[in-house]
Amino acid sequence: MKSTSALASALVIGLALIGVPPGAMQIAGGAVARGCQLAATHGQIQHVIYIQFDNVHFTRDDANVPSDLEQMPHLLNFIRENGTLLTNHHTVLISHTATGILSSLTGVYPDRMGQPVSNSFRYFTPTGATRTGVAFAYWTAPLFDPGGTGQTDFTPEMINENGKIAPAPWVPFTRAGCDFGAVGTANTILENTAIDIPTVFGPVSPEAAEVAANPGQAFADFVGIGVHCAQGSARCTAANHPRPDLLPDEPGGYAGFSGLFGAKYVDPAIGFDPPTDLAGNVIRDAGGHVGFPGFDGMQPTVSLAWVARMQEAGIPVTYAYISDAHDGHGTAGNTHFAYAPGEAGYVQQLRDYDHAFEAFFERLAVDGITKDNTLFVFTVDEGDHFVGDPPSNPGCDGVTTPCTYNHVGEINANLRGLLATQFADTTPLAIHADTGPTVYVTGHPARTDPVVRRLERESSRLTAVNPYTGSTDAVTVALADPVEEKTLHMVTADPARTPTFTLFGDANYFFFAGATNCSSPCVTIPPRNNNSFAWNHGSIQDDIANIWAGIVGPGVRKLGDLDSWTDHTDLRPTMLSLLGLVDDYETDGRAVVEPLFAWAVPQALVAHRETLLRLGAIYKQINAPFGQFGKNTLRASTRALASGSSTDDSVYTAAENAITTLTSQRDALALEIRHALNGAQSGGVPLNEPQARGWIDQAQDLLDRAAALAAGP
Repeated sequence: MKSTSALASALVIGLALIGVPPGAMQIAGGAVARGCQLAATHGQIQHVIYIQFDNVHFTRDDANVPSDLEQMPHLLNFIRENGTLLTNHHTVLISHTATGILSSLTGVYPDRMGQPVSNSFRYFTPTGATRTGVAFAYWTAPLFDPGGTGQTDFTPEMINENGKIAPAPWVPFTRAGCDFGAVGTANTILENTAIDIPTVFGPVSPEAAEVAANPGQAFADFVGIGVHCAQGSARCTAANHPRPDLLPDEPGGYAGFSGLFGAKYVDPAIGFDPPTDLAGNVIRDAGGHVGFPGFDGMQPTVSLAWVARMQEAGIPVTYAYISDAHDGHGTAGNTHFAYAPGEAGYVQQLRDYDHAFEAFFERLAVDGITKDNTLFVFTVDEGDHFVGDPPSNPGCDGVTTPCTYNHVGEINANLRGLLATQFADTTPLAIHADTGPTVYVTGHPARTDPVVRRLERESSRLTAVNPYTGSTDAVTVALADPVEEKTLHMVTADPARTPTFTLFGDANYFFFAGATNCSSPCVTIPPRNNNSFAWNHGSIQDDIANIWAGIVGPGVRKLGDLDSWTDHTDLRPTMLSLLGLVDDYETDGRAVVEPLFAWAVPQALVAHRETLLRLGAIYKQINAPFGQFGKNTLRASTRALASGSSTDDSVYTAAENAITTLTSQRDALALEIRHALNGAQSGGVPLNEPQARGWIDQAQDLLDRAAALAAGP
């Protein structure tokens, strides 16, 4: 045994001397799909596991109560001890589930994938009225209008900057011969049985007939679970009921691919029929239907069980969604009870989440799927702001002493009623109800219309008496019309979706459009029951915008916590750089090379490293919605929209012109930098260092001018 050990030690030393990283000779565990050609350096990465939470927090919501991640030590320690936790990560605007997840999946901002306002939105009809659109629909579906009859907008749900269906996130994997498993992951699977069934299966298909005959079972059968197959994959043989995986607008074409859609077809193909959670319980929805339990039923024990089984069945790439921990979802989402930090139910739910991750990692290890051969990525869609009283037992920590509360719940505010009672303004309008409500003025008037300008001035001065404190709050934090919305990447190729203006509100308030009076109180805290809400997002506060991401796997350094400024669009280019894969479009993000070993990424990302890091950092500050450029132009926009009168709007006009000019210059510079970063990340083209330094200087000039505009005269 001693001689064998010495030989092994000598081999490791020899490999190190010739530049082969530790573990590169290890045979990957797990049954990888035949033909899957992930092109990671030295071939170490054989599996990809991407997990995106709904509203799970790294920072504390109460100083005495450990955060969500702190109460999930098996996950937190796995990241910190084996990789890097990005603690200065950011979501995008508007900060909601669909927008955050879709930006993460695609690596582009919402103006290039069609969903800046979510989880639902409004769109203008040709008459100037508005209708509801829903952000969750299958990738190739037309705009999902749940109202059906009378729909006027049939542009792609996932519309890119050219008016086409945005490129799909599974394409680089399936083109490389790797099956791609999707577990509740936004728009990569069927999201509903209304528009998605006819889109994928056809309006007169057996699946459509099941929807009509047994809608509950049809939802469990066809929504939420899917596999996008590589060409020739055994999983998409005729016996497994595949459908053509059609992506008609995919750059470079996408012919000859198939997919399995729904647990009814996926589960038998992976030996998971009936599906069982990590504890061995059959997975059912609230109505008892076996199959997909609904999105609020995707706790870790459920979601991770599908991930594990897909990986064990030879699907090497899996993307999964996990529902939030701060709400009690009852049985598979049949309730929505808002917990407060440190309450017993919240702490128990986080304990259950932690146990599920413990079981998940142990199961994967038995399968031979580990940090040594798997790229793990964990993140969250956005952060939240808790609304409620302080604990009635101050000093509680939740874990040893449960916290108790007298009042918990968001403050509901009737925006139309407040405008009517404070300013006698009953202008017809619709809003997308939110903490950051988007406003759609009936008739679709231009942004300079006197009716619109009056509403914006009034909105800037809205107040409400806070039911928790008794104080009068100024409820508007910031305002953006289409000029600033474009700066923040909120204007898509479909003009019907562009709001008249956006009101980013006080994070304690949730705004809706009720009656144009306050006969029923315009500001209330709804009763706390099994349909209660206390965690707001959609606005621009730090606890909403500033989130986290964790990366573990071959090529990732063990840095623990890392404070580099990143956002959701950076995850995809970082992953693909490690995997040696290439998208058929340019992402808006940068490959975050700080936590990566030089040997693990394209050498074009190693050359001129310091300049690359400086360029990437300032690129984010000019282009990201929560970068300094966006923050400062939003400050200028807010002051502009609040200014002026019916007889003099010169301050508004000047500021809007300045923002338009700055944004145009930003867009041109960002495009040049984007070309260069994408070339280095995927095309092997090193930076031109003198050119990059010039871009850094130009970007700094833009930041300085935006800051000066924000500061005002």
